[in-house]
Formats: sequence, structure tokens, C-alpha cells
Amino acid sequence: MVLYSFYIFDRHTECIYSRRWTPARPASAGSKTTRPQSGSSITSNGDATPAQNRKQADDEKLIFGLVFSLRNMIQKLGGEDDTFLSYRTGEYKLHYYETPTRMKFVMLTDTKQNNLRPYLHQIWANLYVEYVVKNPLAPVEHPGGIGVANEMFERGLEAFITAVLPA
Repeated sequence: MVLYSFYIFDRHTECIYSRRWTPARPASAGSKTTRPQSGSSITSNGDATPAQNRKQADDEKLIFGLVFSLRNMIQKLGGEDDTFLSYRTGEYKLHYYETPTRMKFVMLTDTKQNNLRPYLHQIWANLYVEYVVKNPLAPVEHPGGIGVANEMFERGLEAFITAVLPA
């Protein structure tokens, strides 16, 4: 599986965590592509240029706008019982999970991937709740784009992606 990016949005539409994975460069033209290398999240990357930060912020807004619009359209067309699970284009597939507290977990993968909603639920329940919500030093709200800057969460997410998600 090729994983492109992962986002967490709070109930106030702020992106509190983002992480991108860039495809690994093969050593030779005949070698098989391995799992993408991970990039830093915006919350822990202090050495990014302003242009890179602006582009990433724009990407986050576009992803949230897409999710918000699709979720509202599905609820209007199908009723309150229908939920938005995923969205596929020719280039990527967007997987979506919303928690009871209106936190939104979004993952972008290649188009061949099946629904990852159960995995997003596991990330929320086993990583986000354990390392961020139960952390007494972490803020309850994330005003002004202050994101999740928790090393244990980031290590756990990387280990989860490597171990659990199909390669």
C-alpha cells in the first residue's frame, strides 16, 4: 500500500496534525518500490520555509473543504443515517473517520486500497486517545493551529503504519 498523507482535524475545523509520506526512490530501475518514507508533521517541523508552510496549510484547507462538502452532500441526499466513508479519484483514495467528539481523521492512499475506516478508528482509540487525550500536559483545545506535538503519538503512528497497514 502507498500511503500519501494523514490529517487530524478538530471540531473547530483546525488541522491539528498532518503528516506526509513521499515515495522512496528505488536504488535501481529494476528494484521494487518500498514503503514511502515519512516526512515531518507541520507541528514538529520548525525548519520549513514559509512557502512550504503556506502550501501545506492550503492543502489542509482543501482536504477539509472536500471532506466537509462531501459529508454534507451525502447527509442531504441519503439522510442522517448515511455516512461518508471514502472517496476515490484516478490518483488517490481519501479515507474518512469521524469520532463522536467530531474529530476528523483523514488518510490519503493509492486507489487500490480497501476501506481503512477500521484502521482510522484504531488510530483514534489506541493512539490519539492514549497519547494525546490522556496526556495531562496536552491542551484540551488546539486554538490557532496549535497542533498535536506528542513524540509518543508520532512514534506510535509510525509503528502502527509499518506493522498493521498492509504494505
